[in-house]
Amino acid sequence: MKKIIMLGPPGAGKGTQADMVAGKLGIPKISTGDILRQAVKDGTELGRKAKAIMDSGGLVSDDIVVGIVRERLAQPDCTMGFLLDGFPRTVAQAEMLEKISTHAGGAFKVIDVAVEDQAIVQRLSSRRVCKSCARTFNVISNAPKTEGVCDGCGGSLILRDDDRPETVAQRLAVFHKQTAPLIDFYKSRGVYQKVDGSGGVEEVQRRIAALL
Repeated sequence: MKKIIMLGPPGAGKGTQADMVAGKLGIPKISTGDILRQAVKDGTELGRKAKAIMDSGGLVSDDIVVGIVRERLAQPDCTMGFLLDGFPRTVAQAEMLEKISTHAGGAFKVIDVAVEDQAIVQRLSSRRVCKSCARTFNVISNAPKTEGVCDGCGGSLILRDDDRPETVAQRLAVFHKQTAPLIDFYKSRGVYQKVDGSGGVEEVQRRIAALL
């Protein structure tokens, strides 16, 4: 039974690595954002509750999020294991996760894809997105042929507000404040492992594979 939790700051490439790890291990990658949207789309009881809260501009409670995760972990494709991406986010959620996953044998493996804040700010603030087709470029590592113009459709490339240096720095500060207690929680259980997230995608993948 493979139970993996992927941690990492925004812009660290955690999502890409999670997709690759889940694919190689033959287990589903579970993102709370994805399953929350699916529960709302399917009109489940918890999905309806979540939709009412989100429509009113509120934050979905831990009880509802964990309940939706519990429903997802009960699906047949999780029989051999699962990878959680973006969950848990807090110690309270981690404690609740332990209770709802007792049916799944074995301990969690927690992999933290770590990248220095300065590198993340540079990486994200170098990203440009096409206004027309949403194709993504990076002015440092994957620059368009013509500055400010999409190679694919010729649309205008923009720097999203979320990718501005000051915004990225604020997002990272919130992440570290929220996640630091979670890291200590998993360290105390002896399941936390940090992997260097700098370098190429394949290079980082090899580091994660060595840990697993």
